[in-house]
Amino acid sequence: MSAPRTIGIGILGFGTVGQGVWKHLSEKQADLESRLGVKLDLRKACVRDLKKKRAVKIPAGKLTKNPNEIIDDPKVHVVCELIGGTTKARELTLRALRAGKVVVSANKALLCEHGPEIFAAVRQHGGQFLFEASVAGGIPIIKAIREGLVANRFELIVGILNGTCNHILTRMGVDGLSFADALKEAQVLGYAEADPTLDVDGIDAWHKASILAWLAHGKWAPSNRTLVEGIRNIGPADIDFARRFGFALKHLAVIRRDFKANWMTVGVYPALVPNRDILARVTGVNNGITLRGDVVGATTLTGRGAGGDATASAVIGDIVDAIAALTGNTNSGLTADSLAARESQGKKVRMADLPEIVSPFYLRLSLLDKAGVSEGIYRIFSKHKVSIARVIQYEHPNQGRGTVTLSTYPVDELKMSKVLTDLRRLKTVLEEPVVLRIFSPES
Repeated sequence: MSAPRTIGIGILGFGTVGQGVWKHLSEKQADLESRLGVKLDLRKACVRDLKKKRAVKIPAGKLTKNPNEIIDDPKVHVVCELIGGTTKARELTLRALRAGKVVVSANKALLCEHGPEIFAAVRQHGGQFLFEASVAGGIPIIKAIREGLVANRFELIVGILNGTCNHILTRMGVDGLSFADALKEAQVLGYAEADPTLDVDGIDAWHKASILAWLAHGKWAPSNRTLVEGIRNIGPADIDFARRFGFALKHLAVIRRDFKANWMTVGVYPALVPNRDILARVTGVNNGITLRGDVVGATTLTGRGAGGDATASAVIGDIVDAIAALTGNTNSGLTADSLAARESQGKKVRMADLPEIVSPFYLRLSLLDKAGVSEGIYRIFSKHKVSIARVIQYEHPNQGRGTVTLSTYPVDELKMSKVLTDLRRLKTVLEEPVVLRIFSPES
């Protein structure tokens, strides 16, 4: 009987996720080797500071500051890119792919900004690029789309893809914290960075949504045709409206596909989600994603969407898939043929025009407190044939202003943009209107 093949693994970047990958691979090495029929060789990890103290113990000889020592090592078959950013990560990823290596990455920004170039290198040089950890942490959403639900065409993919936003909105909705206080708490707990822009302004979720749109429909969502909004403007009146009418405020990524008209739309924004929906009950730093397929119907996956161990779990899952492919047991990755098919599919899909994107809306208006103001507001809605479903008025004694919150029946984005344009022209509207979408699976 021949000796089992040895698979070498190298890690670029040894922060929280990189250390988690090394730790769990080391602890579970015997079990993984038995299941996969190989020997695992943790070759080296690339770090910026060789002398830095780390939570995970690693022999000094296993550390290097030179990433090329890992990429150019013929005994390294799987390269884990965990350094983050898009400049150095792009350079090293392409170098590894051109060397025919399998690259495993948790880098959603890299994939979103340089996906076509990366997959062109995969097709040309025969390596693989696996990226389960780039979306939703420990939830195997990419594997579900690519393998488990492969028989489906997805009319709707909707998810809570950013744990920081979900924690903040949970604390605001359940415990009455302001945005500023909830953000500060998230930073203290380590859920939010000192500069939280990528999270609270929706950029992180957009990167993830773009990846899911490409996986499901073969098309990258261009930034100029994608609605990306964050949660900074959510206030107490919005929380109150949600509570009164049976909603939870969530930051959603929504990907819709109309197969008859052959359009796709991608949006990332705060939304009112009916309490009966599973996603309304996803709280704290957890993520949740619902896929509505034409065969299986609606399937929802929930779990830890962030954190070192959750992301490390997804990275190790990709490493296992890579080893299975390298040893000829399976090929669950994106092959040259499947990439070409996905690219061909995407060329046939267009981005939806504004009149095709429909949903109910919620608005919060700060108004001058004087007679006749409300009538002027209602005339604008009537002019554009937008029907109002609910209204709540809040008084601000002795301040000369009032707050009105209202919701509409389903209306397209173009009509609503015209309503907002007219509202902004009114001198009686004292601040920029706050606009939220009301999520409905059907619209």
